[in-house]
Parts: sequence; structure tokens; C-alpha cells
Amino acid sequence: MARKLLFTISSYAYLEPRFLAAGDLDRGEIVHKTFPDGERYLRVAEDPWGRDVVLLGGTPTDLDWLELYDLGCAISTGGARSLSIVMPYFGYATMERAVLPGEVVTAKTRARLISAIPPCEGGTRVYLFDLHTDGIPYYFGDSHVTHHLYGAPLVTKLIQRTMDGRSYLLGATDAGRAKWVQSLARDLDVEPAFVYKRRDPDTGKLAVTGVNADVRGREVVIYDDMIRTGSSLIQAAQAYMAAGATRCHAIASHLVLPPGALEKLHASGMFEHILGTDSHPGSQKLPPGAIESTAPLFVSAIERTYRI
Repeated sequence: MARKLLFTISSYAYLEPRFLAAGDLDRGEIVHKTFPDGERYLRVAEDPWGRDVVLLGGTPTDLDWLELYDLGCAISTGGARSLSIVMPYFGYATMERAVLPGEVVTAKTRARLISAIPPCEGGTRVYLFDLHTDGIPYYFGDSHVTHHLYGAPLVTKLIQRTMDGRSYLLGATDAGRAKWVQSLARDLDVEPAFVYKRRDPDTGKLAVTGVNADVRGREVVIYDDMIRTGSSLIQAAQAYMAAGATRCHAIASHLVLPPGALEKLHASGMFEHILGTDSHPGSQKLPPGAIESTAPLFVSAIERTYRI
């Protein structure tokens, strides 16, 4: 099978070497310039004509969305035989539905943006990872086949390596993650634990009301799909520790970690470890041993698709 050509958007340069190491890929060069007025210049410096191309880039920022779209269009119109768009992190995933009149369902509008990339003759595919909700792949147009990859194999591997045979429970931050945590706990053959919360009718704030499991004298690994401010994790850890847990560890599929978040988590004194995957550039704030790479999972899925 011919080698595929890999292009990477600017903010995901950290992940490119891991993809090259995981798969049979040639690195494609992209020329970047910024003009004095702030406009950007992009050029696909490797000819994609007739090649099966992989375009790597999550979308943490609006600029990332535009760079992914611009490069996707250039690769497709440049004659690529096929295009595999790899999105380890899908920005605006929590804006997947409207609650108030007039709210923009940004997850849907951004999926439509990527769907506007002209399809290639050999197919255009989008690979997504541990989405906030399973409905997002259906926001893409029919000309772009979506593949939603689940991070359970990566998360379980990282937990098992960290806990190193010690007894623990797998905890959820709230009811919204309980179903996923219960499924993951079955894979790990451990007991799940859930935090109960109640919304104050006057202030609208959520407050912890209890824990469903006996965590006394036990360690708890708390899972959430993403770590942003860290407030939910800290609140859950406080509840587990108050219920008698000896230690708490935090793990997430997406380590967003905006400025101040990691410092806040450390300052809380609640967590022995903070762990996750490299799906988001924020993951690079953690030491290598705390991270499990998404690259082998994506490369395996792409190769499996081409074998079909």
C-alpha cells in the first residue's frame, strides 16, 4: 500500500511526530506567513495530486477551525485522491444544542464548515475522538463519512499503569458522566462511584449532596471527558475525600487546561495525579508519563478504513 501524506495545522505540531512514528506516513510541508495586517498566508508545499492525504488538526480555537478548513480545501482542490481529516479535539462540542431562543448551535455550524470542504474522488473522512455527545457526527454532511473513536482503551491503559495493581474505585464528577464511568468501570473490573448533586432553586448553583459508594479507606480515580477550569473535578474530589477516600486521581480524555486551571488543580491539594490523552495542546503542560497518545488509535483506524 502506498504511503499516505500527512499535513498538520500549526497548533498540532506537537502531535505530528507521534503520528509519523505510529504510521506509514510521509510528512507534508506547509508554508505559513502572517502579513502586517494580520491576514495569514498558507501554502501546501507538497503536491497532494493522486495521494491519500491525512490532515491532522483539532479545533481548540476559531483560528484552528479556519486553518483546518483552508488547508482541507487546498488539499482537495489540489487533486488528492482521498482525504482523512483527523480531529483529536472538536471545539464547541458542549454547544451541541440550543437551550434559549436564538442560541447558535455552534457544534453544528462548525461541522457544516468542515463539510463544505470539497469531497475527494476517493472519499473524504472525518475522524473524531471522545466527543461530548454522540450526536455530533450526524451534523456533518453526507459527503463526509465520520468515524467516532472512543478513548476507553487509552484511558484504561493509563489508569492501570498509574494504579499499578492497587485497589481503587472509578468515580464520576456528576450524573452526566455516570453512564460512561459505569461502562469504563466494567472494563476495568472495578466498582463505580457517583457524586449526587442538587441545583439550588434560588441561585441555580449545583451542590454536592452525597456519594453513592463506600469509598472509606479507598483510592478514587475520577474521570471527566474534559478538564477545563477544573471546578467540577475539585468539587467531586472534595466529596469523595469527605466520604473517607484516602487519595484522588483525575483523568480526562481532553486536557483543555486554560490559563490558571492546572495551578488551581494543584493548589486544591486534592489530586495525587492528573492524567489524560494528548488530544488537546493543553496536554503539553503535563509530564510525558501522565499522557497517553491518541496517535496509534487514529492511525490504526485510518489504516483499517483503507483495508476495507
